[in-house]
Amino acid sequence: MSTDHVLPKKAWEQVVDWVEQRILSGELVVGSHLPAERDLAVQVGVSRPAVREAVRTLQASGVVRSTVGAHGAGGTTIAGLPHQPLTRLLRLHVALANFPSADVTEVRVVLERLSCRLASVDASPEGITGMRELLERMDDDDLPLETFNDLDTDLHVAIARTAGNRLATDMTVAIRESMRMPILSALGVLQDWRAMRLMLRTQHRAIVEAISAHDGDRAADLVEEHIRAAYDRMTSLHVR
Repeated sequence: MSTDHVLPKKAWEQVVDWVEQRILSGELVVGSHLPAERDLAVQVGVSRPAVREAVRTLQASGVVRSTVGAHGAGGTTIAGLPHQPLTRLLRLHVALANFPSADVTEVRVVLERLSCRLASVDASPEGITGMRELLERMDDDDLPLETFNDLDTDLHVAIARTAGNRLATDMTVAIRESMRMPILSALGVLQDWRAMRLMLRTQHRAIVEAISAHDGDRAADLVEEHIRAAYDRMTSLHVR
């Protein structure tokens, strides 16, 4: 006989489950109002403080938004779940080594190959101009390492946004942000930062030019080469 013992869920967790189940079933959608605190407590069979704790948890996750308004205009509604909560959660997972950097890199390759292919089809003149402006800013030899890395992140995110796939964009933002500190740590101990910087600039320009030329296959291959080259350089320094 199994000796495993499943602890009963706390009252606030029951409320979270109630909300999640109705989102998954389609009963609650973006903009839907949750029942009033008293009504929700009765429906779930918990106390009002448990409902308040659940709402705070859901707010922190970006699932709901609470507002105060006159004549019943306020309340708690289902939010659009922006990328910030996903970024925060993934950053913590990476920091705690729940996702090895090798695994994160493989997912980055898949996502950014997709983004480059889509961007090569859908890139607008404004989108290409924005990417080139980021490239020009990265050409400044006096940029602090942290600023260069932030612009590097902005470029990869700009490509994903140009691709027009919101899920790919949000995941790219989350993954890239989660890797910010490991990347900075690796770059900070490089013996020849100038050579690394030149390599990154050259690769970035080639990727953007391929997207501008609507050559999706080449852009996808170049971004994979770029990601793997940077990862190989970092892991050779034994920096996660």
